[in-house]
Parts: sequence; structure tokens; C-alpha cells
Amino acid sequence: MTDLLYSEEEEALRAAVRDLLSDHCDAPGVIARTESDTPHDAAAWKALTEGMGLAGLLVPEELGGQGASHREAAVVLEELGRAVAPVPYLTSAVVATEALLACGDGQLLGKLASGRTVGALAVGLHVAPGGEFRTVRVEDGRLHGELTGIADAVAADVLLVPGDDGGLYAVEAGAVTVTPQVSFDLTRPLATVTLDGAAGRRVGDAEPAVRRALRAGAGLLASEQFGVAEWALTETVRYLKERKQFNRPVGGFQAVKHRLAQLWLEVVNLRAAARGAADALASGADADVLVAVAQAYAAPVAVHAAEEALQLHAGIGMTWEHPIHLYLKRAKADSIAFGTAGVHREALGALVDVQAP
Repeated sequence: MTDLLYSEEEEALRAAVRDLLSDHCDAPGVIARTESDTPHDAAAWKALTEGMGLAGLLVPEELGGQGASHREAAVVLEELGRAVAPVPYLTSAVVATEALLACGDGQLLGKLASGRTVGALAVGLHVAPGGEFRTVRVEDGRLHGELTGIADAVAADVLLVPGDDGGLYAVEAGAVTVTPQVSFDLTRPLATVTLDGAAGRRVGDAEPAVRRALRAGAGLLASEQFGVAEWALTETVRYLKERKQFNRPVGGFQAVKHRLAQLWLEVVNLRAAARGAADALASGADADVLVAVAQAYAAPVAVHAAEEALQLHAGIGMTWEHPIHLYLKRAKADSIAFGTAGVHREALGALVDVQAP
């Protein structure tokens, strides 16, 4: 039977990442960064990658990585979700890395594993595993076209671009035009990538690489969503113990207790679903099914947790200075990333041969 409990090593990894993020990604700092022209935190990214080697968790040791698994990467993403950390971990260390693992491009994998090079898969963040994705025109080795909704493209050094000839091409970011889009989640900005005759190096076949990358992205996104939901629940309980009304803690009112109890059940179930997806990706057993289960459940819970946090913090939750709005925006943006819950429920039905009503 699969053991979904955290190992001692995973708990130690969690503690180390949480300590690092408490130094680099405090709430006022993240809010200030979202208002600036540089939403990504380069110092936090350097500490996570060069300091702790976390960009290479999914990369084999012989290629310069840590040779760990999706379970460890999931623990990192839980903590990044708890801090709404503005770093391109999911996009570079998971999605772009998985695409390159499918292609077997060791040279570029080593660069991504070091963290000194940030990669981004040039597929819209909304595309679900198995969904249709846009390609660019390949003509005499040059790429032409425009791709929209590319997450963290503004931070990328290299873009992995699918071509209409079936190939996946590595393109230097300096060879394309990256135009920031208005993003709901300011900690994970989207951009339009325009290629006007950019040179690209074919690294492999696009179809299997994109499928593998999006599946891993969807599966591990659930761990980030769990981190967001857990923070929302923990902070709300803490606040309601301190906040008093009619000379008693607000958390003592029965109606509030019922809301928190319901939310606790949802968050605990989300943790189980996210852990199941991460373990399945690590072992390869029933990964498609468990990723679909996790994503069908994760988005509504993360959004509900952030909405409850906003409402139960009352007026203070509506202020820009309080970080709740960052978590609600991340939860809402994540709810359509790598496919909506409805898309994953349909996929799950097809996988287990259960017809929709």
C-alpha cells in the first residue's frame, strides 16, 4: 500500500524551505514586489536554487540534478504556496524540466537544474494535460508566430516552443519579444511571446514532451493549492482566536466553528489528493487518474479557503496591506491553470469509464 505520509527527509526539507521563505518572502515584501516592475524575487530564487539545489529535484544526478522525486518537489510547492512566493519554480523546475526530460536534452537540463537558467514552456497556462495547444510556424529553421498566456515568460532565459512541424524548440529569450499581460495573479505574471524569425534548436518532439510537462504541472499544482488553502485556514483560526466581539473570541461562536470545521475537512482531503498525485507521478502508477482526481478537487477547495479567510477577517481582509488578496488571486488563477476542475472531472470520467449524466 502506498504511504502518503511525509518522510523525515521531506519534513526536514519543508522546515528548511519555510525558514528560507520567512526570510525572503514576508507578506509586505511580496505585496511591494507585485507593485513593482520586477514581480519575481531573484534573491529568493537564488537562495532556493543555488543555495539549496531545489531546481534540480526532478533531474537525475548524472545530469547535474538532485535525483529526487515528485514527492520532494511537492513539499517545496506546498511551502511556496503558503508564502505565495513570486518565483518561477513550478514553471521552470517542474514544467520546463519535465518537457526536457521527455526529450532527453541533458545539456539544457543541467542548466535548469542549477537554477542559473530559468526555462518556460511556451504553452498557455490554461491548457490542460491532453488539451490542444498552439504552435508556431517553422520555416527554414526559424520560428514565426505569437503565443499568449505564457506563465513566467518575463523571467525566462530560454523558452521551449512547440512548432507546427511537431518539434519542440529551445529559443533564447533575447531572440523573442516578451510583452507582459495584465495578470490576475501578480505573483505569477503572464506574457505574450512574439517570435519573428527567431532561431531555435530542436530538442525533441513536442507532443509527448508537452503532455508529460502539463501532467506533472497539473499534479504538483495541487500541492501549491494545498499550501494556499492551509495558510488561509491556519491564519483565519489564529485571527479568530484573537479577535473579540461582545467580549468573547469570534472563533467561539458556533456558526463560525461550523464553517471552520467544514473548511478543515476540505483542506485535509485536499492534502490527501495532492499527496496521492505527487506519489503517483513519482512511481508512475495510475498517474493520469490521480492527477485528474487531485485537480478536480483542489481548485474549489483552495478558492473556498481563501474566500472564507477574506470574509472571516472582516474589514481587515479587504485591505491591500493584508496579504489575503494575494492568496485569493493565486487560488483563483490556479483554478484555471492546467485546466479547470470541470475539465479534469471529464478527463477522469473517460479514464475510469464513467459517463457524465
